[in-house]
Amino acid sequence: MADFKLVVSDPKTGKAYKFDVTGAKSNKFVGKEIGSEIEGETAGLPGYTLMITGGSDKTGIPMRNDLPGQVRRKLLVAGGVGYDPKTQGIRRRKLFRGNEISSELVQINAKITAYGDKPIEELLPKEEPKK
Repeated sequence: MADFKLVVSDPKTGKAYKFDVTGAKSNKFVGKEIGSEIEGETAGLPGYTLMITGGSDKTGIPMRNDLPGQVRRKLLVAGGVGYDPKTQGIRRRKLFRGNEISSELVQINAKITAYGDKPIEELLPKEEPKK
């Protein structure tokens, strides 16, 4: 079974929230692709809808939307996700992961597309201030 760190971004406020997804809930993510929508119940956000925007594996290799499947491949890129060239026109061969979620991923990025009845702050567990 895979365990994921789910990072959910809120486009309205610009804040990001981290959730740990383990057990049977993590199986709902496996096989989904970037751009797929998932119910927020899997992350403890009832009524919310989340859209998968990317992720990375245990070595930090990012997912890329235009690479199909769960594979790791070296692509010649001139920009986009995972590579920011210092000067225009520079290309580089970089290692990327496909757009399908597998059990080898550690982090999944998502954003909120539909909001629930309660705000996220009410659904999150209260943290005690550190002394």
